Amino acid sequence: MIRPALPSDQSALESHLLAHVEGAMFPLANLRAYGFTDSHPHAMRFWLGRGALGLSQSGMVMPCFAPQDAPAFAATLKGETLTGLIGPADQTRPLIRALGLQDAPCRVNKDEPGFELVLDRLILPDTQDYQLRSITPTDLPQITAWRIAYHLEILGTPASEARQLAEQDIAHWLPADSHRILFHNDQPVALTGFNARLPEIVQIGGVYTPPERRAQGHARRAVALHLAEARKQGVARAVLFAASDKAARAYAAIGFSPRAAMALVLFQEPQKVPL
Repeated sequence: MIRPALPSDQSALESHLLAHVEGAMFPLANLRAYGFTDSHPHAMRFWLGRGALGLSQSGMVMPCFAPQDAPAFAATLKGETLTGLIGPADQTRPLIRALGLQDAPCRVNKDEPGFELVLDRLILPDTQDYQLRSITPTDLPQITAWRIAYHLEILGTPASEARQLAEQDIAHWLPADSHRILFHNDQPVALTGFNARLPEIVQIGGVYTPPERRAQGHARRAVALHLAEARKQGVARAVLFAASDKAARAYAAIGFSPRAAMALVLFQEPQKVPL
């Protein structure tokens, strides 16, 4: 039987998500940050059965259950308005079909290969003449331009919305100190960050190199230096999802090993699940 999760379920729910953390970083990090009652867009509601299903206040669905349980969990979402789904592909794809949303128009609809690294095995590339720094106010015009480009190129965001969403993202990054800029001879060349972070594990996200700086190893240097920093702070593992074959090769070069694919689906317009 599937039922709504209660605050008293938080410890058991965290244990379940942590046991499947390679594909559950977003719901676990959101649960720890906001609990069950916060009105933040990333705050979550959950349903429990033989696994768990999360729904953020912004309408993102995050599964963590056996694929055969997708129809049962889909039934809990009747009447909900969804903006997208993110989770292990072998769970997300059956859930989309069970919801009847497989033909809904999407901004993004892709499976990305997953990777994992135990940070003791991190391979640091040559970083002579490179420096990794936190974002400062003087960096904001450059970072905003890069994040707008990321929204357009990677997330399929309409041009009319890209600046507003980029600025919202950066406003979240700054107090969290979650992102870093890579400089080469004092020139900014790449951006990297953690889009979810727990004491024991981080999830890399938002890595971006402008077109004129690509194919020069900047992204892997940025990610490696940021992970070396996290390792010094006690983080033991990292996970990520590669947006392209080139990105996958860059991550493999610093020690990442392949894991299960992650699905990212962002609907063109919010979708209401029929009752």
